[in-house]
Amino acid sequence: MSLFSYVVARDFGFAPNPFGGFCTLATCKPEIRRLAEVGDWVFGTGSATWNRKGSLVYAMRVAEMMSFDQYWDDLRFRQKKPDLRSCRKSAYGDNIYHRGNGSWIQLDSHHSLANGAPNLKNIRNDTQTNRVLISTQFAYWGGSGPLIPQNLRNYDGCDLCAGRGYKRKFPQEMEEQVFEWFLSLKAQGCLGRPINWTR
Repeated sequence: MSLFSYVVARDFGFAPNPFGGFCTLATCKPEIRRLAEVGDWVFGTGSATWNRKGSLVYAMRVAEMMSFDQYWDDLRFRQKKPDLRSCRKSAYGDNIYHRGNGSWIQLDSHHSLANGAPNLKNIRNDTQTNRVLISTQFAYWGGSGPLIPQNLRNYDGCDLCAGRGYKRKFPQEMEEQVFEWFLSLKAQGCLGRPINWTR
């Protein structure tokens, strides 16, 4: 079991998408999506830009992994296909990719251009890893997450909160303390609103 940690620089409920009873990571963070395995944990921490540095945005344990086409076709995740004319939860759906005639098709979504046209930069970044992470054991707070204890911000010089990119391979004793702290919160599901919805 591995622990991945990264800073959620933009929190719109898109990456991760915590709605509909599943927390999914289907866009952005291609390295984490490539490396993570079933049973691994992904922790997203707050951004200094929004005065949330040192807080927890979400934590998810990977239960399943599937390709974009499998995600697209799975009826459990049809509500995660974005509808920009509906409520915010629907507008920020992350089920936006599938293959057609050998090419990637990107729905009009948070990752497309303002006029709805495909955003080639986002397509290249998102699809370099053809993998979606899916969790049913997760807690998402958005902009109202708990502060991470100081001992996990400075554990023998190792900080749970990443800088750029992501962190992995923490000391085993530190990982055990991280999981003990998280489980003590007894938190499950979508518990707050994305911070970028209110800023």
